[in-house]
Amino acid sequence: MTFIVKDCALIPLSTGLRASNLSEFKAALAMAPTECIYHHFWGALLQPRFDDPEFKNDFAVWVYREIRDEVLAELLAIIDPADYSDLEVLRGEIIELIEQRIEQKEWLAWIPATRPFYFLRAQIVVFDTGRRAETVEDLAALLPELSPGSVFYHVIDARRRSPVCCDDFSAWLEGLGEGYEPLRHALSEIDPYFGSLTDLRSQLINAFHSFLHAEKV
Repeated sequence: MTFIVKDCALIPLSTGLRASNLSEFKAALAMAPTECIYHHFWGALLQPRFDDPEFKNDFAVWVYREIRDEVLAELLAIIDPADYSDLEVLRGEIIELIEQRIEQKEWLAWIPATRPFYFLRAQIVVFDTGRRAETVEDLAALLPELSPGSVFYHVIDARRRSPVCCDDFSAWLEGLGEGYEPLRHALSEIDPYFGSLTDLRSQLINAFHSFLHAEKV
C-alpha cells in the first residue's frame, strides 16, 4: 500500500465575530464554529509567532496583550488541544476558565481591550507533493524532507480527520499488517502541540529510526 505524501496551507477566513472585552469574547466564543477554535489553537504552528512564544494559542495571546490579565492568559496557555478529541469539550473548558476568572474579578468582564479579537476559521488547502513510500524504510527516508505543511497535514490535521484521532502514518502502518504496533504506539505517544513542527518532525524521525534499529538487533 502506497503512502502518498501531501502538503497543506491554511487560509484564514473571517467569521464576522469580534470581541472588544472579555464578556463579548465569551459570548462570541460560545457561538463560533468549531473550525474557529481549531484555527486559533493549531494555526500558529504553520504561522509561528515570535513576540509571545510562551503563549501557544491566539486566545491566550489576546488576553495577555490586550486584556492584560496574565492569570487568565496563563490558564489558557497551558490548555493542550491534543487532549480534546471533541472541540465542543474544549470550547466548554475555555468558557469555564473565563467564567471562573470573572467570578474572581468581575471588572475583567468589561475592561476594554486595547485591540479587538477577530474570530477566524481556517480553510485547509491540500496538494500532492509527488513523493511516495511503499515500505516503512521508504517513509523513514522521506521524513527528513517533509515540509512543515506536510507534518501538519499528516499528524495534526489527520487527527482531526480521523474518527479515532489517528495520524496518517499510524493509519498507513495499520494497513501493512501485524508487526508495526510498537511504532504505532510510539507515534500515538507524541504530543504535537508544545513545540514547533520542526520539533515534531524530529520526533517522527526518531520514532521510525528507533523502530527500524530495534528490528535489526
